[in-house]
Amino acid sequence: MTIPLSQGELTIERMCVLAGVSRAGYYRHWASSAPRAEETTVRDAIQRLALAHRHYGYRRIAAQLRREGFAVNRKRVLRLMQQDNLLCLRQKPFVPVTTDSRHGWRVMPNLARGMMPSSLDQLWVADITYIRLQEEFAYLAVVLDTFSRRVVGWALETHLEAGLAIAALSMALEARRPMPGSLIHHSDRGTQYACRDYIELLQQHDIAASMSRVGNPYDNAKAESFMKTLKQEEVNGQTYRDAQHAKNAIGAFIEEVYNRQRLHSALAYRPPAEFEANLPQCGAAAQQPRTAAPISQPAQPSHAAGTTCP
Repeated sequence: MTIPLSQGELTIERMCVLAGVSRAGYYRHWASSAPRAEETTVRDAIQRLALAHRHYGYRRIAAQLRREGFAVNRKRVLRLMQQDNLLCLRQKPFVPVTTDSRHGWRVMPNLARGMMPSSLDQLWVADITYIRLQEEFAYLAVVLDTFSRRVVGWALETHLEAGLAIAALSMALEARRPMPGSLIHHSDRGTQYACRDYIELLQQHDIAASMSRVGNPYDNAKAESFMKTLKQEEVNGQTYRDAQHAKNAIGAFIEEVYNRQRLHSALAYRPPAEFEANLPQCGAAAQQPRTAAPISQPAQPSHAAGTTCP
């Protein structure tokens, strides 16, 4: 009686005899079919990632493939994405004016120019952008840690009053608790950042205020880069019913996608949350919380227009 062998126990020679083919013919077939099978697997993975991350370019797709164990380089990924028409399209966004620097408040010197942070909570940058809704505009204020590229505070409202920027800064202070005297806060010269309420909140936590030069977008490039990513990967092509709908969707993008999933080339293609988790000082900071002054909420501006605060 013939005892059946389990899968994998037959030798190549035995299988060739049973199939009536030569060993040389088998290996010729394998040499021609194996590369095609590998190419199909890589194409399938690229298509899966391109659909899951609609605005990823070929560099980030290649980095994600390498994280998943594929041995690919950028040139090959670019070639396959071109053949499959998977390269994302870039649309130049319309950017309305959200900064009014014509005010009587004090303009702070630029302390961030040329600064290279070496750890978390050394340099924060802040900015405001617009969000188009179905029947009106909303405005998003963010605070970003330049070392990890993580958004540490944000707020979305339908006005441009100082309370918008203050809400974003308060979220950042509550989440990070920076050491007094160790942090520089950099922004443009807009009224929201120069007014008394905002400067007083920075002073309460011993945070140095810094502002960009006139008409120089490079001074706040990291915040501008985040706004560009937000528009391209979340806002463009979306239709938000109202401010609450936009707040839910954009908040989910910031917290779950940008901070925890999106690969950043400046972080060796790692998400900000993963980058921070691998820093040695993060573990120590978690065990010994920093002490900071209690966060106070200044009174909201009483002016109806969003260009001044009391």
